[in-house]
Amino acid sequence: MEAINGGKVHLNNVRVKPSRMVHIGDELDVTRGVDRYQLTIEGLNDKRRPAKEAQLLYTESEESIKKREADIEMRKIQNASMVRPERKPNKKQRRRIIKFKGH
Repeated sequence: MEAINGGKVHLNNVRVKPSRMVHIGDELDVTRGVDRYQLTIEGLNDKRRPAKEAQLLYTESEESIKKREADIEMRKIQNASMVRPERKPNKKQRRRIIKFKGH
């Protein structure tokens, strides 16, 4: 529900409210973190069921899977060049960082 209210879910390219009814064949665009999923609804249940069963009621498009995998690979490449500190800052160093940031 937070994702819907936050504008992270679109049904047929339109932002939706939590009470919106979905139908078989509708397309969902879901943003989860930095990943984006393009899903097609294949079936509906009358009652609330476990997540394992719900996963069988939608499919993700092939282009969505390929794009997500490419984005993951790109983030890995970008993060590989980042210099990471050897250890965490101690208490004195943390205080200096906080003072420098102005918090």
